[in-house]
Amino acid sequence: MRDFFYEEGYLEVETPVRIPAPAPEEHIDAPESGEWFLHTSPELCMKRLLAAGFEKVYQICHCFRSGERGRRHLPEMTLLEWYTVNADYRDMMEQCERLIRYVVKRSGRGPLQYRGETIDLSGPWERLTVADAFERHGSLSVDRALEAGRFDEILGLEIEPLLGRGRPVFFYDYPVSCGALARGKASDPKLAERFELYICGLELCNAFSELCDPGEQRERFVKEMSRRALAGKTRYPLPEEFLAALKDMPAAAGNALGIDRLVMLVSDSARIDNVVTFVPEEL
Repeated sequence: MRDFFYEEGYLEVETPVRIPAPAPEEHIDAPESGEWFLHTSPELCMKRLLAAGFEKVYQICHCFRSGERGRRHLPEMTLLEWYTVNADYRDMMEQCERLIRYVVKRSGRGPLQYRGETIDLSGPWERLTVADAFERHGSLSVDRALEAGRFDEILGLEIEPLLGRGRPVFFYDYPVSCGALARGKASDPKLAERFELYICGLELCNAFSELCDPGEQRERFVKEMSRRALAGKTRYPLPEEFLAALKDMPAAAGNALGIDRLVMLVSDSARIDNVVTFVPEEL
């Protein structure tokens, strides 16, 4: 991965793991660390670097999310996150294809196979809108699923297992309510310029064109905070330093890729436990 980003002209950075205010998102919980929090992503600090004039940055770091444990989830995970100025989510799709192909080729494992399924990495990869996926595979349309509060349920149980079978797929154009930090789509403000990459039903990354409007970002954070309060979750301080810097941030795209899951894919491992040194139950 580092070789890939070196060749693409990126600067590797490190930002603090312990921060005073994480991005308030309804379904992502940051572990408390004294009066501060362990970051769920390096996103806020890395965007402040973009606002300060850096144009191509990446980071490999540990991130923390409370309550996440399962066959594909750990409360402490290894994340690759990168940002590119003057790019959007479609540019990021193309770069993501190149990165995955590069890593798989460098792994020396030959044709990619996962759980008995051969994956065709030749491009361009499939691109599927969220709305089309709900019409094709879901028991409700995306609008009706949102109205019924069943969007995540239908996505997780009915749609995700079918995504990227035999060939990677970029799952894109989420409802704007599902992209707290993503830029709205100019041609349809109800949608966010956000995508996730799936291979064999395994979600590998989350990416979007970045929202650079401090006023709109503040409004979205306040809405997310209200949803958290209704769910009885911890109320975070607003990340004021990030919001203040946002006015200086140029148009950009960002991507967060789960390295543990990519290693699962390349090593044909069914459980995330098999690709880390220790799991929480062993500590």
